[in-house]
Amino acid sequence: MQTDTNDSEIPKAIIHVIDPERENTFRALAATSGYLKEQSRNKIRLKCTQCETEMEKPRKCSKCRSVLYCSQECQRKNWPTHKRICNEIEHSSGVLKLVRMFSVNPLLMMYLKAAIVLDCNLLNNPRVGFELPFLARVDIAFEPSDIFDFVGLYFDDKIVREKLQGMLQVNAMTPWYTGMHGERPLTPQRMNQWREIREKHNREGYDKDPVGLLDFSYSGLSKNNKSITYAVSVGCHINPVILEMAIEREPFVRVCPLAGTRFKQPMTAMTCLEYINIHIRADTQNQLRLRSEMTEQDIEVIHAAGRDEDEVPAQVLKEKMEREIMYNNIVRRAKGAHNPETHRARQRMR
Repeated sequence: MQTDTNDSEIPKAIIHVIDPERENTFRALAATSGYLKEQSRNKIRLKCTQCETEMEKPRKCSKCRSVLYCSQECQRKNWPTHKRICNEIEHSSGVLKLVRMFSVNPLLMMYLKAAIVLDCNLLNNPRVGFELPFLARVDIAFEPSDIFDFVGLYFDDKIVREKLQGMLQVNAMTPWYTGMHGERPLTPQRMNQWREIREKHNREGYDKDPVGLLDFSYSGLSKNNKSITYAVSVGCHINPVILEMAIEREPFVRVCPLAGTRFKQPMTAMTCLEYINIHIRADTQNQLRLRSEMTEQDIEVIHAAGRDEDEVPAQVLKEKMEREIMYNNIVRRAKGAHNPETHRARQRMR
């Protein structure tokens, strides 16, 4: 078995495959940019970081432009807590804008909510979402829209471009519900948040639909491998169509690009997330408004995953790569690179 010792050729050595019909499928299913912009205006109700008052016109921290306040007074009160990370946040309000666009996209949210139904015990416990809350934390991240740029970052190739177009991806979903193994109780603050959202949906006529909390969480890594987290919390209303979809579990039909044959992939929470990521990746014209320039924090997560480091964002990315078909060849190559025999062979050749 030959060992490739030229790191600059790693991206060329990885065979990656794309569904030949993915762009046609995307065009048939995707929401229009105009629809998404219109829907995004009032979808997410923002709360002050300090006092949690809902805001229509939030004030932003002038340094990082990431943390939101209702007044200068709340900003001053929160400064002792916020100043520790203020200068390290680079994404600013871009993360919030992308979460807004994601949350109003009917197709993406349909499959995300189906994943939540499957993982948060909504089909087995009729009290969850009504008498008892459920919560799902969705870890989002940014990857290069070009898979070869991703490979170059993962293997620390020096020829990767300085400025890279990134796209939002869902790396993981962590469920929480009353009665799950090892559960920790929600804080009184989160319980009150859920009760308010539950009561709001009751007033609007959705008293027969389960309601929970959904946290979008973004984590990047600074150069000293310090994790930087930015989170947005919203209500999660599950309508009957999504419940029926989760009950039926119609499998995903995928196309093998090399052979042109179709195969079925069972519907699970994780394959729902994979479908979401495939749909975003197919959006080459940024119709979904889920692409932006990558930051150093985004890039460092991919570097750290390629070095097999222990930081949480890097490990979450590696777990995603292990389960999604798109990364199969990259994962196999990485396992070979980390194999002690391969390492010794490279040392002998040098």
